[in-house]
Amino acid sequence: MNIADRIKNLRTKLGLTQSEVAKLALTSQTALQKIESGLTKNPRNLERLAEALQTSPEFLRFGVGDMDNATVMANASNYLPLISFVQAGTWSDINEIDISEAQLYPCPIKCSVNSFIVRVEGESMLNAFGPGDLLYVDPESEPINGSFVIARLDDENQATFKQLIIDGNKRYLKALNPDWPTKFIEINGNCTIVGKVVFTGKEL
Repeated sequence: MNIADRIKNLRTKLGLTQSEVAKLALTSQTALQKIESGLTKNPRNLERLAEALQTSPEFLRFGVGDMDNATVMANASNYLPLISFVQAGTWSDINEIDISEAQLYPCPIKCSVNSFIVRVEGESMLNAFGPGDLLYVDPESEPINGSFVIARLDDENQATFKQLIIDGNKRYLKALNPDWPTKFIEINGNCTIVGKVVFTGKEL
């Protein structure tokens, strides 16, 4: 698999069109078409493309840290704790969470020391993400329009996993599952973005 295949596969997995990815990456749809067709071998905007596709430049260029195998990470430089969505919801108050006995997973990309992992629950993000998928979350990575985020609604006691949509002055949490009853949740001061998903993987 080459860089063109990885970019196209990730875009398809995330349910994004070429136009949507191009907009997030601050490039043109024509430029992205050339990359996916293999005409452009060495994209100059690789970092922006990686951010738009929720992965790392290293994965796009070399395939480091296979998205389908979160355990094959020999080059991982740090390990992150696997926590529950309830714990993720209170992650900003780190003193309330005891991670000393948490299961640790290697992380193949650079992220902050406060990063963590949660396992997908429910079906609101099908078909891009399914129950059991691992989400690597960085609280210090700035989310943009289209980012996948862990968010805590003030009137609930745990976090939720959704796509962040920014439309002018309005912000929404979007469920990707077309059959989900509440596809959009408007957030207007009643929600805290806990962190941005910077990598995804699966357990063997």
